[in-house]
Amino acid sequence: MFKRWFTRDPASPPADIWRKARQQTPLLAALTPTEADRLAERAWQFLRTKRLTRHAELSNAPFEDAERLAIAGQACLLTLGWSDAEHREAFANVHEIVILPESFTREVEEMDEFGVVHEGVDERVGETSYQGPVVIAYADLIESGDFIGFNVLIHELAHKLDMGNSMDIDGFPPLPRSLSAKRWHAVFSSVWEDLNACLEKGLTPPIDDYAASHPGECFAVCCEYFFTAPDHLVNAYPALYELLCDYFNQAPLGRIKTA
Repeated sequence: MFKRWFTRDPASPPADIWRKARQQTPLLAALTPTEADRLAERAWQFLRTKRLTRHAELSNAPFEDAERLAIAGQACLLTLGWSDAEHREAFANVHEIVILPESFTREVEEMDEFGVVHEGVDERVGETSYQGPVVIAYADLIESGDFIGFNVLIHELAHKLDMGNSMDIDGFPPLPRSLSAKRWHAVFSSVWEDLNACLEKGLTPPIDDYAASHPGECFAVCCEYFFTAPDHLVNAYPALYELLCDYFNQAPLGRIKTA
């Protein structure tokens, strides 16, 4: 169906399909009419230029048009506040989203503080690389889309933003001219130190402790909270919420009040 619609109206998706995508995705349903219209065009263009691939084991159920559009909408939510040129540049390294049935494992090697390399198996619900596909587990994708502080798609695409100026994630994405690197470093360093201090004291951190595993994961987890639990993030780390408001040029706290 999408090829037919692309030919008929290349500027925006059919209104009924976009309405259904928003209805089944609270993050999208909470947008203002202006935001929703802008995101509809971005998501439609995303589907025209990026690949969405489902594993063969998921082929027994149809890949509904509204489901595709909801996925594209959540992806483009990250860049909604940026110009069209900034949006295209930010996602220049996004080529394909691959959806697997369940979580998957990877063999990993990690070096400890003494220089000793440890081998192990890591279970993941998502992963990506500099020019590689965004791989996510369907079981976790269907749990995303609401204001619950978790969104595997936003997490992995935040890594793509992070790698906009580097081939590896480091928690330091390209910044707009209006945002200083000094402020970014100061705010995230404070969050990082607080997370690790909580863990050292045996306390539960105010956000998912996975954020304390690596600076790049800290950025991605904080992006998840910014879009899907902004009330929690602003209470835990108000300076971080304001920083991300300036970075994304969005204020999602107002959306959760209308959700």
